Amino acid sequence: MGGKPLFALNIVGYPINDLPKSILTEILQGGADKAQEAGIPIVGGHSIDDKEPKYGLVVTGEVEESKIWRNSGARIGDALVLTKPIGTGVIATAIKKGVAPQNSIDIAIKTMSALNKDAADNLDGLDVHAVTDITGFGLLGHLKEICVNSNVSSEINFNDIEFLPGVHELAESGIMAGGTRRNLEYAKDFALFEPSLDSLKQLLVADAQTSGGLIIALPKKDAESYIERMGSSSKIIGHIIEKATHLIKVY
Repeated sequence: MGGKPLFALNIVGYPINDLPKSILTEILQGGADKAQEAGIPIVGGHSIDDKEPKYGLVVTGEVEESKIWRNSGARIGDALVLTKPIGTGVIATAIKKGVAPQNSIDIAIKTMSALNKDAADNLDGLDVHAVTDITGFGLLGHLKEICVNSNVSSEINFNDIEFLPGVHELAESGIMAGGTRRNLEYAKDFALFEPSLDSLKQLLVADAQTSGGLIIALPKKDAESYIERMGSSSKIIGHIIEKATHLIKVY
């Protein structure tokens, strides 16, 4: 982590005889647009006829060994910064069920399609101790990796976590991804929740993300400088503490 991308290859599975080619064109155009935004070319790729549409990019990049960011190295007293709001799992599930408000859909798409490039670039010159991205295992699952690999524990404040608009209301109506429920069940082995946080709030913290942001451990003064650079898109949500019985405490 901390590498710079150089070029990418398209990887495509598509039911060419069952879906219009125009849909595939839009998918490939979306990939090309994002690669251009990242400043790299797509130089080729591979495709197969597949009943289930699949698309991805294989990216080649480079990094200086002395500048690699790892999901280890967090230190006691470090602040924890989250660079994107949580809630894409809830909204994606609501979209599948046909009950997502258009405003929530628009914001979720904007969030998921935002590259982590700016979040990474703005760490330049700061004392980054540990960093990883948040995807399917959710905030708790990926923060656990940092804690285990750094031999520390962490505390996060539920009220400091930003959620996408409409997420609370959708969750209250019973909309929740199956992966999120599995995440929470898994997290109960290493996370401690304050009694004031009901089961719904616990699920929201475990929400399975698609194209989530970064969780970064760095000194508090550097975290504050980073927030100034990033603006309201990033939040300090907690801090690193000495290793305790539980790896993560949510209060």
